[in-house]
Amino acid sequence: MRKIVLATALAIGSISIGTAATPIIFHDGIMEEVMQQDFQEIAVSEVPSPVIQALKEDYAGAVVNKAYVDENKTYKLEVTNEDGTMVELFADEDGNWLNM
Repeated sequence: MRKIVLATALAIGSISIGTAATPIIFHDGIMEEVMQQDFQEIAVSEVPSPVIQALKEDYAGAVVNKAYVDENKTYKLEVTNEDGTMVELFADEDGNWLNM
């Protein structure tokens, strides 16, 4: 009888340990990871002037911290706004903002 109780306790304990060690992955987190893999970091000076101009017009005072580009010429910008908040912006090479 003791063996059955011990085996049951070990089985229940191993199930809870296994699930606790497995990280919970949310759909948005998966998509963000996929998107990061497609972009290659570039120098801020390599961002096309239409994108920089759109940033100046729509996000006055914002500073580009990092820039990335993918094979479709979509640019991802990590930007610090004037108020200190950080945002990620996506634009095509013509300076049109994209929702991603």
